[in-house]
Amino acid sequence: MDGLLLVAQAAFTRHVILAGLHCMRRKPCINPTTSNTPLYSTISHSTPLHSTQLAALHSTQCGVQVATTTMQGRSFIFVLVVLLAVATTGVSGRTTYTGSSSTASASGARVTTPPATGKKQGHHDHVVKPKPQTKEPNTKQVPALVVFGDSIVDPGNNNAIHTIIKANFPPYGHDFGADHRPTGRFCNGRIPTDFIASKLGLKQLLPAYLQQSPNLTAHDLLTGVSFASGGTGYDPLTAQLASVISMTDQLRMFDEYKAKVRALAGDAALSEILSKGVFAVCAGSDDVANTYFTMRARSSYSHADYASLIVSHAGAFLDGLLSAGAKRVAIISMPPIGCVPSQRTLSGGMARDCSSGHNEIAEMINAGMGTTVESLKAKHPGARVVLMDIYGYLLDMMMRPEGYGFKESTLGCCGTGMMEVSVLCNGVTSAVCGDVTDYLFWDSYHPTEKAYRILVDFVYDNYLKELID
Repeated sequence: MDGLLLVAQAAFTRHVILAGLHCMRRKPCINPTTSNTPLYSTISHSTPLHSTQLAALHSTQCGVQVATTTMQGRSFIFVLVVLLAVATTGVSGRTTYTGSSSTASASGARVTTPPATGKKQGHHDHVVKPKPQTKEPNTKQVPALVVFGDSIVDPGNNNAIHTIIKANFPPYGHDFGADHRPTGRFCNGRIPTDFIASKLGLKQLLPAYLQQSPNLTAHDLLTGVSFASGGTGYDPLTAQLASVISMTDQLRMFDEYKAKVRALAGDAALSEILSKGVFAVCAGSDDVANTYFTMRARSSYSHADYASLIVSHAGAFLDGLLSAGAKRVAIISMPPIGCVPSQRTLSGGMARDCSSGHNEIAEMINAGMGTTVESLKAKHPGARVVLMDIYGYLLDMMMRPEGYGFKESTLGCCGTGMMEVSVLCNGVTSAVCGDVTDYLFWDSYHPTEKAYRILVDFVYDNYLKELID
């Protein structure tokens, strides 16, 4: 029965996601008054939280309706709905899952040989204890942190655009601040760039560039913002399919940002940000997981060809960022995307193993990005560009969660933990696990605040310190 539930949920949810995105594409995601207005210029109206949540669920309902009409056979639909109802009933009152990670198969999870860089990699024999939550230094180490990318580093830009890829409703924000409020971060609490900004002595939270409530202050702009948009990728098709902000549009927003900084504080302040600030980039996972595997939108590409396409687009983006004046650029590598809960469910078979295809492309991209980084450094002398390799470290966290203080790494804390993400992880249909700190993943795709803190400690000690020295 458990196997049937997995198959039913994976198949039905995939159709809901595809159909939900289809519903979004039936309505223009640009300003209707002018077809030339960029996506990020279309700001949604401010609504009460419950209304926002209902709107998100309405998009899901739209997806369900279209999905059920496109799947063949009414009897099959009936069976799927019944199985999903049973699955939902089975988890609605749960407190927590038992830790299945210790026996989880690592099939498809190939571990690359650590590069000869002296960097700390995964697969440690000892328990990694999170660093004490001490107060971060008050002295600024850099003038600003400026971020580009996807949902891993999106603090709420998607709140301001018309897309179903949002996280501005409960249970997101479950552990965020004293009021436990959702902010648009795809997490139970803070995300990596919040921790990095804090470690750099800038501020406790890195705001979204499109933040509306409260509006950005001069201090916010002068110490850095995030242009990231959940659901985007290096592949231009990825942002189109999800109706989110493309990497190209994020660069255009950066041009606007520079003009605002110049108007606020002058050329000298802008020059200091460009020369001494940290520019972080995190993207690529949605290209592989969504565009290539789930949506099958690049079905004519082999694994190697698609990896080459991603590396090419990533290189073009980074070249544009460096040409725009950035001098210290940190790129977060691809993670072992085939081992996140949703991809285990969709592509890992009945045993929910890691997907070897996903991880194969991720490793190919990482190898190609290493070469690209060296080429960019040669083309832009004086610039510091570093590829922060998290693949092995995060894989070790997934395969050996107990060594990092977790009990579960194959399921998310939200709902069943197998597929819930964005609108599927909501306060109406999704229960929350008993102890979030036991979980490596918050939803089926994004790590918990605790996991992010551990990852940031790793990248800061092994890469960022070198970048800012």
